[in-house]
Amino acid sequence: MVVGVDGSPSSLAAVEVAAREAALRGTELRLVHAFGGPSVHLPPHVRPWSPATAGLRELVDGTLAEAERRARGAAPRVGITRDVTVGEPVVVLEIESRTASLVVVGSRGLSGFGSLLLGSTGVHLAAHARCPVLVVRGRPDPAGPVLLAADGSPAGQAAVAFAFTEASLRGAGLLALHVWSTRTERAYDGPADPPFVTYDEGHLRHEEEQMLAEALAGHRERHPDVAVESRLVRGRVRAALIDASGGAQLVVAGARGRGGFKGLLLGSVSQALLHHAHCPVAVVRPGPP
Repeated sequence: MVVGVDGSPSSLAAVEVAAREAALRGTELRLVHAFGGPSVHLPPHVRPWSPATAGLRELVDGTLAEAERRARGAAPRVGITRDVTVGEPVVVLEIESRTASLVVVGSRGLSGFGSLLLGSTGVHLAAHARCPVLVVRGRPDPAGPVLLAADGSPAGQAAVAFAFTEASLRGAGLLALHVWSTRTERAYDGPADPPFVTYDEGHLRHEEEQMLAEALAGHRERHPDVAVESRLVRGRVRAALIDASGGAQLVVAGARGRGGFKGLLLGSVSQALLHHAHCPVAVVRPGPP
């Protein structure tokens, strides 16, 4: 379990969440601070750890000590290691993700601008990490379910498996929410009524119900302890999921669903959740074939 630490309130909140996740999974927690990037300007030929940067080293040590204190308060029995690495935070954490089960980050770091709802580190990792990424944001409902953004795509199966595992570990229910609309409704976003189109609404709804059932097939049997609610909603995908996240303890989404363009590593739905969800968001990319 890897968590990015920069000393910001957002990253310290992420440390506590990561510690509890590590306890649930029975794994160690690795606190990673990346030393470098545009926000750090060192004189030429000065090494990161040298007499000229002694004060900066003390600051980093203090940041990691506080992070470890928070982690032990959240999960006293979890093994904790620290690592300070020279490099861009997004690059360092992407490399860490290659051998991690989960990477956890806050929604905004110390270098984030006030006008940004989500720091660039979280967005980049959600698109490029080799393991699931959990971005800690909002105020989760501890009694709420794990909310799965079920899109029925083959790429989304990794997100389905992750959501069932999380619900089982947390002793929570699972709400599999599938939002659907007609092709015309998806394409039209004007102020007036959409153009007239003829379609069999009942048939389309049946197809979407079947797609949702197929997406969950097999996972129910592997996790009989998880109470599953399947919900089909007709409307705008992003708005419906963001609204539903208000009563959830975690939202799980794939990196790119059925409607995503092949060239995009992160779809519009997962991006919208990362920016606007009311609780933490886990983005799960599909693994190798």
